[in-house]
Amino acid sequence: MADAPASPQTVQFVAIGDPDVRLFGRTARARAEQVAAKAGLAPVADDDSAKARIVADMGFAWDPAWLTELKNRPGSALMLDGRAVMMHLEAGTERDGFDAAGLMPIDARTATLNYSLLRKRERPFVMPLDPADPLPVERALYDASYKGVTDLLTLYLWRRPAFWLTRWAAQVGMTPNQVSVIGLVFCVAAFWAFWNGQYWLGTATGFVFMVLDTVDGKLARCTGTSSKWGDFLDHGVDLVHPPFWWWAWLHGLGAAGHQLEEVYKGGILAVIVGTYVIGRIIEGIFMWRFGMHIHVWQKVDSRFRLVTARRNPNMVILVAALCVARPDVGIQLVALWSVLSLIFHSMRLAQAEGRAARGRKIISWLDRP
Repeated sequence: MADAPASPQTVQFVAIGDPDVRLFGRTARARAEQVAAKAGLAPVADDDSAKARIVADMGFAWDPAWLTELKNRPGSALMLDGRAVMMHLEAGTERDGFDAAGLMPIDARTATLNYSLLRKRERPFVMPLDPADPLPVERALYDASYKGVTDLLTLYLWRRPAFWLTRWAAQVGMTPNQVSVIGLVFCVAAFWAFWNGQYWLGTATGFVFMVLDTVDGKLARCTGTSSKWGDFLDHGVDLVHPPFWWWAWLHGLGAAGHQLEEVYKGGILAVIVGTYVIGRIIEGIFMWRFGMHIHVWQKVDSRFRLVTARRNPNMVILVAALCVARPDVGIQLVALWSVLSLIFHSMRLAQAEGRAARGRKIISWLDRP
């Protein structure tokens, strides 16, 4: 009988030092150990040379992406300006002090990483941790949790306000799921307001939900407290609620004095929902075929992601229409923009398939020099 395949070796995480500083409501060491656990490492109290381990100097702060990078590179050390920040020591390796001699150096300023997985061009950060001034590290950790390829509002409009909300939520001990549930209440309130033609009230409550939808994910990443249930709640609500908002918006037109013919309203809703579903399917096919999001293939795809027909860009269209007191025109423009966005993504999938059929490799522009 053949031997069973060996199980992958568990890599432990050892934090060296315990600076008197709190990052997003937790001590730097406790937070680092929680993030390491989420990365599949086993936190331990002592450096055990009999086991493979990643040893981290708590005098530095770093993007969690470096944990994944180092985990896949045994016998290496993450270096910043000649100083070791983290070391992946293989089982049986004994070492006195924080000495990276004999290890393969990974220069934090120049190392080649898979940027398409990070969905941004910014290099993951490494920086000294100053206990007297933790705010720069908290800002860096928050920015590290942001995707560089997302919509216009998330990337620019409420990025800073969401940082302060995330920081406050962490300091008072709120969990990401609690933020998600509060956001869900505002999401339902927006639906009710749209349904009754109270568009400005719905927009206000909707925008609160949209900001909290950013905060819950950032809080989970910054504190290392993400969970399968939280991920399901966050992404499940994100995926399901937009069509209900557009349905409610159409229904409320009568109460707002801008009624459209019922069959026409049904057609508009069918277009918006249909293009939304088909667009998601196209994204899934692209990921399955080429191992990356369609939005990170080429620069034009990342730029189009800023405005593509998702909830946030659609809300910009609707608010612009409200400013001229024409919510009926706004929802029709959303339908038109949804069709145009679907055409764009359909063409991009076809172009990628054509290149692949000619033997050309599909590579994200984020991974190109």
